[in-house]
Amino acid sequence: MPKIKSKRGVRRRFKVSGTGKVMAYHAGKIHFKRKKRANTKRRLRQKQVLAKGDARKVKRMLPYSF
Repeated sequence: MPKIKSKRGVRRRFKVSGTGKVMAYHAGKIHFKRKKRANTKRRLRQKQVLAKGDARKVKRMLPYSF
């Protein structure tokens, strides 16, 4: 059997933590920064853990990351 190719866009956007959780960047960080409070912008810098259902979809697209 040949190796399965991973989705390149998914590989760039998501990271897998050491414990196997799928991490993603927050949305809404690029546009309309003037309206947002400093606390909000600071929080958007951190990565977030994906929900179980979304993580399952990402794991399917990244076959050898887990």
